[in-house]
Amino acid sequence: MKAALLLGLAVFVAGVRAETNLDRGKRVVDEAIAALGGDNFLHMQDRVEGGRAYSFYRERLSGLTIAKVYTRYLIRPEPPVSGFLGVREREAFGKKEDSAVLFAEGQGYDVTFRGARPLADDVIDRFRESTLRNVFYILRERLGEPGLILESRGADVTENQPVDIVDITDSDNRVVTVYFNQLTHLPVKQVTKRRDSTTGDLNEEVTRFSNYREVNGVQWPWSIVRERNGEKIYQMFSDSVEINKGLTDDLFTLPAGIKVLPKMK
Repeated sequence: MKAALLLGLAVFVAGVRAETNLDRGKRVVDEAIAALGGDNFLHMQDRVEGGRAYSFYRERLSGLTIAKVYTRYLIRPEPPVSGFLGVREREAFGKKEDSAVLFAEGQGYDVTFRGARPLADDVIDRFRESTLRNVFYILRERLGEPGLILESRGADVTENQPVDIVDITDSDNRVVTVYFNQLTHLPVKQVTKRRDSTTGDLNEEVTRFSNYREVNGVQWPWSIVRERNGEKIYQMFSDSVEINKGLTDDLFTLPAGIKVLPKMK
């Protein structure tokens, strides 16, 4: 029996040692999906987040608004296509939601009582890039894409949390480094670098996720903070999150007869 136990231990140790960075990266991501709700997360159809949104300029508060963000996921092609943007979003502002920004199918509008103004190309590009690099979007929509690589960078401690670190790289060389809490397996931070489409400057963007709560079988962060080059630029505290509300197309399309204004520059 002693010999059998020693043999079993040797096999276990050999198996652990045989785990490659790619194996570990996939394992950490699989654990994260399970922690986020498993099938409930993977089949989430839409989401509504409401709360207070803050904007900052040079670390100083520059704006505060009541915001409600409506998100609807689209059916992705099978087999998956690299870079497919399968999401629509409506960002509504004010208690009466009397102004909003819409993003859908590569188009975007700023909608007010004056009409709908098409967003500038760089704003739409920024939305696209931010979405494709968002860890929750990647886990919900992009796994299985051709050329998508999950590679472990090992374990560490960040902001007093033990974390597993995974680089997620796609076929267009977008790299998102995600920090997963080792105890909860939930994403706590992501880091990505990308060039500004206007200036060409390389910016480092950091997003932190906290205050997870369970909603319809899905764990979702109710606090999100974004930084660019070490400076806080955005923060949202949700006071309500709803999942699978049956959002319809009319939320993400322009009302019939609305005046279309000149495009933003």
